[in-house]
Amino acid sequence: MLKRTETDAVAAFIRVAERMSFRAAAADLGVSPSAVSQMIKALETSLGTALLSRTTRSVGLTEAGVLFLKQARPALENLEACFTAMKIYSGRPSGTLRLNASRGVIPFLLDPMREFCAAYPDIEVELFAEDGLSDIVANGFDAGVRLGERLQPDMIAMRLSPSFPFIVAGSPDYFAEFPKPERPEDLASHRCIRFRLSTSGKIANWTFRDGERTYEVTVQGPMILNDTPVTVAAALKGVGLIYVPEPVIHEHLASGRLIGVLGDHATESPGLFLYYPKRNSLLPKLRALIEFARARAQEPQRQGFVSRTP
Repeated sequence: MLKRTETDAVAAFIRVAERMSFRAAAADLGVSPSAVSQMIKALETSLGTALLSRTTRSVGLTEAGVLFLKQARPALENLEACFTAMKIYSGRPSGTLRLNASRGVIPFLLDPMREFCAAYPDIEVELFAEDGLSDIVANGFDAGVRLGERLQPDMIAMRLSPSFPFIVAGSPDYFAEFPKPERPEDLASHRCIRFRLSTSGKIANWTFRDGERTYEVTVQGPMILNDTPVTVAAALKGVGLIYVPEPVIHEHLASGRLIGVLGDHATESPGLFLYYPKRNSLLPKLRALIEFARARAQEPQRQGFVSRTP
């Protein structure tokens, strides 16, 4: 790897070769002629060959100098172009913003992300659906969106929604066949659609509240799934009861396609959060999303960054 002094020496050599004068090159670079001479000597020593032929009246290129100039000039131009591009990149939000989110959350991100893309046309958003808690750093994501209790450690978290309950729900057809449960313990006689966690491989228990106490209930049923939208689709078809965050099925509850039960025993989730490693907050594209989310959440007609219905 080139040292900073070697890079400076290459730049000095190219300028001397172009100007055929140590004095003129020094003036262009804003240093003394002796400083330019010392850099060239150090470069020649490092390369083990002379690049310039010097007389009291003129400066010329040796055969090695001609070859070195041919290779060094485009290389330095490419390096300068890289620095220019990075300065532009660091100043203007652009590039691909990769976000990792739970499958059930994706529909609620579409509306705000549509507005975000319109506000920042130089940013391309990739939404990657994954129910497991992915290592966003190892997998090349800029940020993730998850429930507050499922965030990775050592992350900065920003709230995207208010807290919301977990709901047990079933279709009208299901409740035409089975009575509505009045207490969580009644679920033992119901067909429940269970959810296998991608992170641990375990089947998630259903959590309920009894006053200040929370407790888990192990349910049984005909189907185990590991995808939230598919779980909702199964409930709509009357396969059984589901246990999901209320926003995921809010539209179906409002339309009557699903019926919520056990609301008095529902537990609250802390809500959705955007999470990211501290160093990623320096990325202009992520800073733009953070500022956009904060501004959108403060609008009076909204309850956080994400919409309540897809």
